[in-house]
Amino acid sequence: MKNEQAIVSIRGLRKSFGDHAVLKGIDFDVQPSQVVVVIGPSGSGKSTFLRCCNGLETPEKGRVEICGRTLVDDGQMLGEAALNHLREDVGMVFQSFNLFPHLPVIDNVTVGPRKVRGVSRKQAQSEAMALLEKVGLAEKAHAMPASLSGGQKQRVAIARALAMQPKVMLFDEPTSALDPELVGEVLQVMKLLASEGMTMMVVTHEMDFAREVGDVVVVMDGGVVIEAGPPAIIFTNPAQTRTRDFLRAVLSRS
Repeated sequence: MKNEQAIVSIRGLRKSFGDHAVLKGIDFDVQPSQVVVVIGPSGSGKSTFLRCCNGLETPEKGRVEICGRTLVDDGQMLGEAALNHLREDVGMVFQSFNLFPHLPVIDNVTVGPRKVRGVSRKQAQSEAMALLEKVGLAEKAHAMPASLSGGQKQRVAIARALAMQPKVMLFDEPTSALDPELVGEVLQVMKLLASEGMTMMVVTHEMDFAREVGDVVVVMDGGVVIEAGPPAIIFTNPAQTRTRDFLRAVLSRS
């Protein structure tokens, strides 16, 4: 039964690529202001699960409701106009930064509000500068993306997503493409968003972040959720042997 308070509600989610079943029946709810961290081995379906939450992938079966609207129901996706409108409420940050290389930082952040939300250039720039200040990059407003480090690019990507004033933020392994010394600056911004009450779904291999910031940790393996719960339980007393084996392997490497 759907939780009426949920901002994201997922039921019976199934997705295959050819003969390979990637998601085998996912049921999950996300409450407003929750930080849900999705962990698990590579190939477990984590990124596909996240991409189904904003229409980048269309599941064959199941239902996804997000921000009060039905995104997909048994393979029937929202129309293009309605989908684009929904994506105004659902920000996404990818592994790669996907900045427009020919635009300075401030224009990367303002292009969405101006083109989609119809915000004036003056207002968009004012909002963008506030967001760049939030992510610690106000001094880079007029820099070109090629001059930025990977961590700086990812922080601009976060500011760009926030510029659309989303209700939910999705992060797909946002630090996996970064050099180790740059990971902390991105995670710090994400921690700030969490402290401000942003609803977040985060696929990550950063176990310290999951333990410290997550309200709920979801463990996936083989296309299913094998367990979910508070970090204190998942990291200290997981119910599933597969979870214990995964955490032992990951934590020993770190």
